[in-house]
Amino acid sequence: MLADQIVRRGVQDPRLLRAMQKVPRHRFVLPEDLAWAYADGPLPIGHGQTISQPYIVALMTSLLDPDKTARLLEIGTGSGYQAAVLGELAQEVHTIELIPELAERAGRTLGDLGCANVHVHLGDGSMGWQDCAPYDGILVSAAGPRVPPPLLEQLADGGRLVLPVGAHGFQWLEVHQRQGERFTRAENIPVAFVPLRGKYGWK
Repeated sequence: MLADQIVRRGVQDPRLLRAMQKVPRHRFVLPEDLAWAYADGPLPIGHGQTISQPYIVALMTSLLDPDKTARLLEIGTGSGYQAAVLGELAQEVHTIELIPELAERAGRTLGDLGCANVHVHLGDGSMGWQDCAPYDGILVSAAGPRVPPPLLEQLADGGRLVLPVGAHGFQWLEVHQRQGERFTRAENIPVAFVPLRGKYGWK
């Protein structure tokens, strides 16, 4: 997975590769999909949600570029795999899931794997998680029609927000960085994510 899907496509940060090597992806997929746990594509995890393609997890994490002292926020816990990778790189990770069954399953998996610095919350991810703001980085694992304002507000100065923005079935992966009260924006690659639900997501 690392050599063929990630390094070959240009993601070569040694810290990130070590993190993805350490996190057992097969623990985050459904039993019937174990044979495809490390395949080059997303997999269903129930409730209309997916675990992202390994390369996309690597790319988004690389764009976020957290250091070991970072406090991070993830929107859309899903299986918990992305949060586990972030937990290997940062000091503290908060992740929000709207669907109770997924939040419970992810929390159980993360707990079983000893991811003590990853905290799962149930709620509307499009609103962020104000209780622990500001964040050095925010990663959104679902696509919204626009950038949710609360996520920009909850970024620390210099912090980055990585998220897919666009229509159903087609989005651009964007990186927003806070510089005081101003934000820069850059587009990366076209992607297709499940829709972000909540106040600032799709109705």
